[in-house]
This record gives sequence, C-alpha cells and structure tokens, in this order.
Amino acid sequence: MAGREFLHSPGPSHVPDRVLAAMHRQPLDLVDSRLKAVVGRCFEGLKDVFRTRGHVFIYAANGHGGWEAALSNLCRPGDAVLVPEAGHFSNSWADHARALGLDVEVIDGDWRKPVDPAAIERRLREDRGGRIKAVLAVQIDTATSTLNDIPAIRAAIDAAGHPALLVADTIASLGAVPFEMDGWGVDVAIAASQKALMCPPGLALLAANQRAVEVSAALPRHQRYWDWAPRLGEESYLKFNGTMPEHLLFGLAEALDLLAEEGLPAIQARHRRLAGAVHAAVEVWSEAGTLSFHVPDEAARAVTVTAIRTPEGLADRIRLHARERLGVSVAGGLGRLSGTAFRIGHLGDLNEAMILGCLGALEIAFIELGIPHGRGGVGAAIERLAAERRNVAG
Repeated sequence: MAGREFLHSPGPSHVPDRVLAAMHRQPLDLVDSRLKAVVGRCFEGLKDVFRTRGHVFIYAANGHGGWEAALSNLCRPGDAVLVPEAGHFSNSWADHARALGLDVEVIDGDWRKPVDPAAIERRLREDRGGRIKAVLAVQIDTATSTLNDIPAIRAAIDAAGHPALLVADTIASLGAVPFEMDGWGVDVAIAASQKALMCPPGLALLAANQRAVEVSAALPRHQRYWDWAPRLGEESYLKFNGTMPEHLLFGLAEALDLLAEEGLPAIQARHRRLAGAVHAAVEVWSEAGTLSFHVPDEAARAVTVTAIRTPEGLADRIRLHARERLGVSVAGGLGRLSGTAFRIGHLGDLNEAMILGCLGALEIAFIELGIPHGRGGVGAAIERLAAERRNVAG
C-alpha cells in the first residue's frame, strides 16, 4: 500500500522521527559518562511529567510489569487492596493482584461511567481495622475510554480517615491530561512508554513518594527485580538491577525533551482539541443509530481514546477494512466490549491532519461497508478544529 500507515490504537502510538533517530545508534559502554547523562535526563524529565519531587523507577517491562512492581513493593501476600472497577484494565489489575496472593476487593462499577468516589469512602469507613493497604485507581481505562477523577478519590480516602495508599495507573493518561502526583496526594503512579510519552513499548515507569518508599522498606523482601531498595542507589547498574535498556532510554530522553519543548499545558490543550474533533465526528455518525459513544457523558470521556459501540461483529469488520484497505489501524473492544466496540486512539505525537486522516478513512469504511451512519462526521470534526483554532488565535 502506498503512503504511510496511520496508527490510531491507544497504544502503542506513533513514535516521532526524533525519537527514532535518537535510538538509531550503537550502544555505549555501561560506565560511559554520556550514558549516565542520558539516564539523568530520563529520571529528571519523568519527575517533571509526573509532577513530583519523589522517587522515580524505570523498569524494562510493560505496564503490567509496572503494576507488579508497585504491588510487590507495597504489599505482601495476604494484604488487602481495594479496586474501584473502571473497566477491563482495572479488573485486569485486580486479577494481577490476586495472582500475587493479595486479598482483592472490587467495588463494582458501570463500564460506561467513571468510578464513584463516594462508594470508595463508604467502604473505607467500614474498614475500621485498616486492613486495606492500598486503593488501586485507573485514571483512564483504555478499554472503556472513561476518565476517572483521581483528586476526588484522594479526597474520599482522606474523608474516610483511612491510611490506605493511593496507587494510580496513569498508563493511558500521563502527559496528555493533568496529573499532579504531589499536589493530588498520590502515593505511587504507574506509567508506560508507549502511549502519550511517544516511545516504543518496553519501559514501565513508576513514581513513589517518601511514604510509599518507607512502607516498602518495612516489608520483608520477597522479590529482587522489582525491589525499590537497590534501585534507590546512585549507580546506574543498581537503578536497573543489571544492564539497562539503553536504546529505549535514548528514545525516552528525546521524547521527554520534546514534551518539555512543547510544554505540558500546550500538550494537554492539543489532546483536548483533537479529542473534541473525534467526538464531533462520532456525534454525527451516531445519528443513524448504528454507532454510538460507549461513554454517553462528554465530561467523562477520555481525551486519549474514544470507544465506539457497534452491533455484534460490526466493529471487527470496520477495523479490518480500515487497516487492510485504507491503511489506518484502530483498536478493537476488550473484555465485555470484545466484538461490540472499536477504539480510536488520539494520543501522543498527533496533529490535526493526522486525526482528520483517521476519521476520513473510517468514514470511507462506513460507506464501502454499507454501515448506516450520519453523513458529514469529518466535516463536523473540521468545523470543531477550525473553531478551536480561531479561539486560540483570537
């Protein structure tokens, strides 16, 4: 197929040319001062993005590895954790915790709505003995495209007067939406390299405050690779528990430079603008009744991914046609939404022309497949973007 393929999954996302170029090089000796400088850029840059002056940990792992790193350091088998259900990934995190021997309690939720902070507060008030060691909260669940209110969850924990740690999964949100680790009272935050941070998959990224580090230090050591204690040392070899993933770090350092150059407020405004264009298109497409938003409330929709509901089996036909005939890859539904939804990723290294190309290809797919849809979705997206740009210019 001629031209460039468009990747619009909610991760992995498009990798900027500067990041690819930074990785296209020979490795350095592990004690080379240039490598030490790159490592320093990564750790300091991540503190800026997490908005913390706490501790940062980088693992050669994916986001699930980040989950395990956090849980392994904060809990021991038999400890209780509370998981407010937000969708497929909150439930997967709960399954992961069970596999580690934790006593997991899930607060049932509606996959079409954000989690309810009041339900968290009620449950924590009931836990008078303080058995629950941590609340595991997902900021954006990429399967459902819901945005959850992390400050409200922190407020619920505080209102209950409960000592539970707040552990936030920011894998699908960090960089793209506001996140203030220190300002919001988050004890541990988990991210990964392949989404709004614009890098290839392969790095799990954690930030932990001093309270979390002290909790970890007081626990008996029952694992080695994930352990924070040696990684707090000054030597790079200790920070990575062995040979570091050099090329991923070269890329991450460059990506963090790109984020710093654009600035987090501008990045977040861009994500809101592009999400608005997607939402405008889906609003029009939904008029025929076949396609619809998975999250009905616009205020609860993520700015990094949009889940679109379809009749059974139709989502996969749309995805296959868009990828094989039009060169645009969007993601399928996960968990309960498997086969009944597709997801447009709009995060990371992305601009207006790219998102319009994705929406245009999808609209062509609807026409060629004979799928009923409101006509003019791309036009509505253009109008929304033009209005946003006029407001910025004005």
